Amino acid sequence: MGASSSTERRPPAEQQEQESLAASTGSLNFLKSAFDNLSDPQSQSIPLSSLRQSLSLIPVNLAPSSPPSAPEFPLLLPHLGPAVAELFFAAGKNGADWTAFLRGFNRCCAPMPMPTSLNLVYRIFSDACRRAEIACRLEFDPDDADGMKVGGSFGASDLLMFLWYCWIMEQSPRLWTREADEELILPELSHMLISAFVACGEIGDDESVWEFDQLVVGKSLAVHKLNGWVLAMAFGLVSCFPQFLREKIKAIAFLRVNVKNSNISGGGGSSMDINDSFLLTHGRSWAISLTQRSILREELSAASIPGLLNHRNLLYRSSTHGKGLSRFWSKVEGYHGPLLFLFSGYSADSTNDERSKRNWVIGILTENGFENKDTYYGNSAHLYAISPIFRVLSPTGNEKNFLYSHLRPTGRVYEASPKPVGLAFGGVGGNERIFIEDDFSTVIIRHHVVDKTYQHGSLVPNQGYLPVEAKLVEAEAWGFGGSSAQNQQDAYKKREDLFTEQRRRVDLKNFSSWEDSPEKIMMDMVSDPNRVQRVDR
Repeated sequence: MGASSSTERRPPAEQQEQESLAASTGSLNFLKSAFDNLSDPQSQSIPLSSLRQSLSLIPVNLAPSSPPSAPEFPLLLPHLGPAVAELFFAAGKNGADWTAFLRGFNRCCAPMPMPTSLNLVYRIFSDACRRAEIACRLEFDPDDADGMKVGGSFGASDLLMFLWYCWIMEQSPRLWTREADEELILPELSHMLISAFVACGEIGDDESVWEFDQLVVGKSLAVHKLNGWVLAMAFGLVSCFPQFLREKIKAIAFLRVNVKNSNISGGGGSSMDINDSFLLTHGRSWAISLTQRSILREELSAASIPGLLNHRNLLYRSSTHGKGLSRFWSKVEGYHGPLLFLFSGYSADSTNDERSKRNWVIGILTENGFENKDTYYGNSAHLYAISPIFRVLSPTGNEKNFLYSHLRPTGRVYEASPKPVGLAFGGVGGNERIFIEDDFSTVIIRHHVVDKTYQHGSLVPNQGYLPVEAKLVEAEAWGFGGSSAQNQQDAYKKREDLFTEQRRRVDLKNFSSWEDSPEKIMMDMVSDPNRVQRVDR
């Protein structure tokens, strides 16, 4: 065959490399569309002004009721887009050509080690602070061309603003559906701040955590120590920025102003707003979501925005439905989906003043709901110390004593070795990590040495080695299995109600005569219990 007469030039090697990397993540097609929508046809590049505007957050109207701990935070929001555009995409004053656009996206969204991805977020936060003229103590090595070597420290208010910045980026696709004048309440994240300061050794894990505001005055967290806490307790933070950037560019590619997220929990029914009267707050829901990698993370993350939680998500609340295992079981039976069980309490020897101010909260997240069994069961679950200190205690893989939920048996008068009636998590029979009595009045929390199912760690402040007997104040169960799990539970309850109604009915038409009726047999037995009944065979 003759030589090809084509005069087309092959793309530069760097362009081919960047295209191949973007294609491996499944992003090349929408990147091409986004570039075509933003680029100038004459210069074949995206103007810097367009990059800044298109990658910016939508205007957010923060509610006055948002936590006032960091009043400078609203000043950071307008600077996210310019920081991202100039740090990662702009190749010069003329903006970004196709190769520079690909390079910037791959640098932020291609697979990379978690510490590297976390450093990207540090860099964006630091640059936004500089543009907003807010003091930031992060330091970057000038000899590092990529600027990935990070040093310095965070104060309490700095860390709070950093966490809120990550939350805003993660929730950005959901915020696009809100009205322009609708106020947004920032989540309360004091439990995460305490967790970070305790993990970094700046304050002790004892009763002093209740005076957190006074303890952290003048203290700071070194970045290299904070990295360890993030990767252990809140590793979802590292994906907040890549997720934001990916969704932003997708919206540009398809020319969408509003992006509706199909993974928002609920699926019908009116929405509700969780507030401080519930054990599950917006901040606690988001903190738990940062410890998950499955689709469950999206469900929990959506619950951190006011108004995106469904009334049907709340399966049980002791102050509403009544205390006790039987009341609890009537609300959660048949729910076979991800379920978050929370309870609050105080130590039995607490004073009246401490009881009102020092209630701690513990949570258990299971993927398949509860079952009525007299043995431990479950394939996986997570324990959480939620307040005042946030901790996740993941499965160790050594044992599988995840859940125990046993009701008082019916129809049996005597048992030689009766099983404990109540709820339990971890440990073994008689030495449960957590045991809640059937009347939901008392909970016993034991040291982690008795438990090989969940990781080590304290669940309440100043726990010690001895069992902690506490008074249970409130309990809640939240379902995050979506509409499918809720519909399955509804169908299960309808079947159970039908069976119960059928068992109550006695239709005399089913009996051929008075001689065959149960009433006749019972009367004969009462009148002469020793009488021998002849049976025809």
